[in-house]
Amino acid sequence: MKKEKRNSFSGSVGFVLAAAGSAVGLGNIWRFPYLAAKDGGGLYLLIYLILALTFGFTLLTTEVAIGRKTKQSPLTAYGKLKSKWGFLGILACLVPIIILPYYCVIGGWVVKYFLAYLTGEGTEAATDGYFTEYISGEWQPVLLMVVFLVVVAFIIFRGVNKGIESFSKVLMPLLLLLVVGIAVFSLTIHYKDDAGVTRTGLEGFKIYIVPDLDGMTIKGFFTVLLDAMGQLFFSLSVAMGIMIAYGSYVRDDANLGKSINQIEIFDTVVAFLAGVMIIPAVYTFMGKEGMAASGPSLMFVSLPKVFASMGKIGTLVGFLFFAMVLFAALTSAVSVMEAVVSSFMDKFHMSRIKAAAIETGIALAGGILVCLGYNKLFFEIKLPNGAMAQILDIMDYISNNCFMPLVAIGTCILIGWVLKPKIIIEEVEKSGCKFGRKRLFIVMIRYIAPVLLVILLLKSLGILTII
Repeated sequence: MKKEKRNSFSGSVGFVLAAAGSAVGLGNIWRFPYLAAKDGGGLYLLIYLILALTFGFTLLTTEVAIGRKTKQSPLTAYGKLKSKWGFLGILACLVPIIILPYYCVIGGWVVKYFLAYLTGEGTEAATDGYFTEYISGEWQPVLLMVVFLVVVAFIIFRGVNKGIESFSKVLMPLLLLLVVGIAVFSLTIHYKDDAGVTRTGLEGFKIYIVPDLDGMTIKGFFTVLLDAMGQLFFSLSVAMGIMIAYGSYVRDDANLGKSINQIEIFDTVVAFLAGVMIIPAVYTFMGKEGMAASGPSLMFVSLPKVFASMGKIGTLVGFLFFAMVLFAALTSAVSVMEAVVSSFMDKFHMSRIKAAAIETGIALAGGILVCLGYNKLFFEIKLPNGAMAQILDIMDYISNNCFMPLVAIGTCILIGWVLKPKIIIEEVEKSGCKFGRKRLFIVMIRYIAPVLLVILLLKSLGILTII
């Protein structure tokens, strides 16, 4: 089949909003606040910010530059840079293939709660057992997963400009508006519990931003460091092929350095505001104990209880919150799917329609399997990192804890030592743009990032237990 002409973003605004949309996903909203609460508030924020400007910047710049230089998606880009390194492209493409099915399942959960608050059933959503009863159901989780997947697939079918870019230009400003609005509201609330103790959103905000160094040890510090580094994978969408795919759609005359800086800022601000939305609200209505919740239990169990405690306005806040979460989930899922679709198009020279149809089929089959993991196929096993897991957790562990660090380590070795950092620096500077943090980039890609990534991988595999 004749290879289709490669599309490109119409300008840097389209690219930045699409890439930021990819970066701002469920990981920011339910993982970042929990880690900040767990890891000493302001200390975690400080370490995260430093890592975002060094480690995250290095991986983000590398992947976007690889994409633009090769004009290829992750599956074929690495092989084009160095033929014997094509295996890294396979690994990078497997990550979004594994992620998309379970991401669509979680997207379906978000649709369920969005509809609950839209139809005035927010109070029921806050009752004990509501979430567990829903996800263990046999048909509704599958149906809403399909609804979410169809919307994502529709955007991908429309292509880069009419689909991804147009969609991002509408949804990202709305998402940012909702995030800021809910964050400001979260700071203004107060609540008196049954014991007569009054807690306020501002007190919760103080817990969030002021470093808590009580009992901090070297081991504890390394835990915070690795938590923040692991979060950066989610936050910046690196090591999963997405930024290579999006980079391949960036025009050669675009200012790559400036766009990357904007993506960093956008993502870090939204990640911080996610904490401002959630931590003060949870603290106000549930105290410090309520802040121990993470992942799905934070978003689908703890927060609905918080909204219910707010009274009548809680239904509106819950609706706006889940609308915002739905927007974030959609923009991220679109980018995950595009990484696979563009890979199929480049490797097998198939049309976008055919590639998107195949990936939709794969995601549908995988999504059904994940849904069944909560009823007919339910089981639990212990992962190497000590966590108990079902099908969704196993897929998440393989993609995020194993493959993503491997892809990132391989990328650092290829660029830092085999091809040398100059190949990325020249790509960033080729349109006459200045590459800020150039020396930092060289030191990070060659020495610091690979060491940190190996430590992260060993900890994920349960090999390194002292940290």
